[in-house]
Amino acid sequence: MATMKQVAERAGVSTSTVSHVINKTRAVSEDVRERVLAVIDEMGYIPNAMARSLKNDKTRTIGVSVPDNTHAAMAELLRGIEDAAFAVGYNIMLCNGYEDPQRQVAHLRSLIEKRIDGLVLVAGAAQANEELAALLSSDRVPVVLADHAVAGVDTDFVGLDHEATGYLATRHLIELGHRRIACVAGPLHEPSGSARLAGCRRALAEAGLALDPSLLVHGSADCQGGHDAARSLLGLEAPPSALFACNDLMALGALCAAREAGVEVPGALSVVGGDDLGVAAFAMPRLTTVAQPSHEMGRQLTELLLQRIHGDALPRRHARLQGSLVVRHSSAAPQPR
Repeated sequence: MATMKQVAERAGVSTSTVSHVINKTRAVSEDVRERVLAVIDEMGYIPNAMARSLKNDKTRTIGVSVPDNTHAAMAELLRGIEDAAFAVGYNIMLCNGYEDPQRQVAHLRSLIEKRIDGLVLVAGAAQANEELAALLSSDRVPVVLADHAVAGVDTDFVGLDHEATGYLATRHLIELGHRRIACVAGPLHEPSGSARLAGCRRALAEAGLALDPSLLVHGSADCQGGHDAARSLLGLEAPPSALFACNDLMALGALCAAREAGVEVPGALSVVGGDDLGVAAFAMPRLTTVAQPSHEMGRQLTELLLQRIHGDALPRRHARLQGSLVVRHSSAAPQPR
């Protein structure tokens, strides 16, 4: 592998000149710059990022720790983080915790050892962990939290307004004229699902309604969970005329259960989800849902973290971004049975 010294010798310049061309730290004549770049291309020289980081005490790398990047809703968040980082010359290093606090702690230690400049942490539902909280509070690297807080950690936070998601979805169904509205919620310990359920209850309460206990079903936050929950709701003696599923995957499972039961959507059952995944616009029927500004959240998290990395003295920021209702074909006014 070519070295900077060899590039300098081939180009007939000093190693410091090669460094200035690469790092743009000092003006270099166009003739010299082009000659150095031509030699770099000819020799296949790759700057030693590790050596540069030791000298500058910066790796221009952001660590990103998530519960599970296979979750469909995580993709746009990660895209927002990477887009914002790439725009200013930073790379990201991604780790998956798979809802295991100990695994996430191990990943975090590893990221710090690799000299990341800062960390974006998406805390999972299972993260009531003293070791993780202590590590995040140690000031070893700047940290911003995404979507869920971690008990005992006082740091910047940018998340989605999940309560507003449940509220917007349920209010839409109420405004269409539905009164017997079911909620397919995620696991009880899952913070975003609990918040979306709270939003559903708030919209109902404002309309003088209450969530019938028989119309609330908790299940896994995936297609299978939505399918199983909807199947049990449709089997009731007095089934709902509308259903809010706390995420799009559960809503897609509910659509499948309705087809299997011969229940027309939206004729006999309106279905609304939450997230606006790419597949929502291609479901049959196309899914009404609440779009989440996940890409924008990723961008704001990264920009906030970069401010901390650069030492900007700003007050702690705690923000929640609200989604927007997207009306498609899976919701309509209730029809006489």
